Amino acid sequence: MEPRNHTHFQHFILLGLSEEAELQPLLFGLFLSMYLVTFTGNLLIILAIIKDNHLHTPMYFFLSNLSFSDICFTTTTVPKMLLNIQLQNRVISYEHCITQMYFFLLFAGLDHFLLTVMAYDRFVAICHPLHYMVIMNPRFCGFLLLVSWLLGVLDALLHGLMVLRLSFCTELEISHFFCELNQVVQLACSDTFLNTLVIYFVAALLGVIPFSGILFSYTKIVSSILKISSAGGKYKAFSTCGSHLSVVSLFYGTALGVYLSSAATQNSKSSAIASVMYTVATPMMNPFIYTLRNKDIKQALWKLCI
Repeated sequence: MEPRNHTHFQHFILLGLSEEAELQPLLFGLFLSMYLVTFTGNLLIILAIIKDNHLHTPMYFFLSNLSFSDICFTTTTVPKMLLNIQLQNRVISYEHCITQMYFFLLFAGLDHFLLTVMAYDRFVAICHPLHYMVIMNPRFCGFLLLVSWLLGVLDALLHGLMVLRLSFCTELEISHFFCELNQVVQLACSDTFLNTLVIYFVAALLGVIPFSGILFSYTKIVSSILKISSAGGKYKAFSTCGSHLSVVSLFYGTALGVYLSSAATQNSKSSAIASVMYTVATPMMNPFIYTLRNKDIKQALWKLCI
């Protein structure tokens, strides 16, 4: 008998990070603390950049959007996880699962594209400083932000529509704390070859190309810095992109580490625990990285608080 689509009546069960009852209060407290730190830290950066006129530059314009994206990124997953722990109910409806997956992919993609744009911004600032304000004018910055949003929306929409064509015949358990695309696809009882093909194709197109752009930008940046004769000049040039380079390393390092380790172990539970690094820990660390390494942000936050 050919499987029929029962998605209108379907719900999934999110197994979370642990099924042990005694660990649930600890997980609730830990993730609530991390979420509040992420939300507060990124919100303070946005408010500081808005309030301080000295920070109305392309670099901080993109940083404020990255902070907004990080807030939304964690909000798509952590509140639902906290609610499930509090209510001791791991059920998520089909509609809610698809919605969560869509917005998770949207803001993960937006983070990815914004980091690429920020790398280009640093490339222009260091390699072409005399033409920086001409190239990175407000209209072009707005265009880059719009393209980042459009690519993120189209990427998430494509995967969402591809999942909608799948059939789910029984109650299904997801070994994760949110509806992760690969795991949802694997639980389908209909043919998923086209979905898998699209996932790999889009990852290659929208993942490898922007990441190659980041690598190219920093290759040129490092080359330009090495040509500076004075040690003070080298330090000043590197300090303008040090924070962004740290965030890039943290974001891609944790994400690649998660997927490489999960591919090697084939352990869904281990993958779920490891994914906490880039879904929750990385957005939480970004405000600290920019605050500790950036004197302008420190001063703006101080003015905001007094």
